[in-house]
Amino acid sequence: MSASAGQTSELDPVAAARVTEYLFEQGWSDGLPLVPATEESVREFLRHTDRDEDEIVARLPQLGREATVRDVATHAVMAGCRPEYLPVVLAVWDALSAERSALGGGWQSTSGPAPLVVVNGPLRHELGINSTGGVLGPGFRPNATIPRAVGLTVRNSFGVVPHALEQATQGLPGRWTMLIGEDEESSPWEPLSVEGGLAEGQGAVSAMLVRTCEFVDNRHFHDPEEVLRDFADTIARSGSWIFRYSAVAIVMNPDHARVFAEAGMSKQDVRSWLVAHCGRTERHLASVAKGLSHLPDGPFDPDHVHPVFADDTPASLPIVVAGSRNAAMSMVVRVFSTWSGKAFPVRPAPAGGG
Repeated sequence: MSASAGQTSELDPVAAARVTEYLFEQGWSDGLPLVPATEESVREFLRHTDRDEDEIVARLPQLGREATVRDVATHAVMAGCRPEYLPVVLAVWDALSAERSALGGGWQSTSGPAPLVVVNGPLRHELGINSTGGVLGPGFRPNATIPRAVGLTVRNSFGVVPHALEQATQGLPGRWTMLIGEDEESSPWEPLSVEGGLAEGQGAVSAMLVRTCEFVDNRHFHDPEEVLRDFADTIARSGSWIFRYSAVAIVMNPDHARVFAEAGMSKQDVRSWLVAHCGRTERHLASVAKGLSHLPDGPFDPDHVHPVFADDTPASLPIVVAGSRNAAMSMVVRVFSTWSGKAFPVRPAPAGGG
């Protein structure tokens, strides 16, 4: 899938436009212009990993489709990544390969779920990954291009394209742009990667498929429980209720996290409070055609409360601290199925690889 534009000492905008159109015509694009991947540029990316270029790192088992390290590197070039981003892109695929939904029908789902990628460790600063203001928005090359590389692999290596194998009813805005760093410096708690089983300070990636994001804008609170109740009300809304149990992530504003920590609450305390207080009655769910009395352990009394969460583990409710302190606004993120609960190391580039 490589396209060479020829070598010249000067930029040629006419040739660049022709190459751009050629890449569109091949059907390789996600709708935005691509960087042409040449043999030379792919080799430069591969110098930043010690993994064999023929190693299979991404799979879609039900279709029998796979992608190698070289395939992933090619799409990283096309997505606009820098060569030093490749170890992170590969770690994202390691993380996604542990997600049941990503190995199943997630990429083809009617929900059109997006991979949310969380990066931990010093490499956030080394690569310029945004962890603070506008963390889910545009303007930062690694935040935008690393997940885009994942999307191009899904499109071109797996063949999952809109109006064909992809069955998204409406899709999710920002489907291939959701990568954030955790603001470990502003967090009062252990990083997500530590909850995922890795040592603090280690370069790490966690990934999960998500369905949508919703603001919790609460900046006029008087005590922490008011904020918790606001989170609980947002989490338990019936519109997102499609399974008996759900998993939900929170991208928590550092100011909200500070308030909880100053009240003596650990991250697990916050998680356990929310798990205990998020639910809807059978009457409420039945009133919106989502009653659960058809389940094997039904029927249920109208006042029976159905919990949102199956348990109070990080896999059910991952919490990541990120964003700006300029307003106490956090984000509830709907996880598609559940998170694996595992973080994956970013393997450093080989000596002399850069």
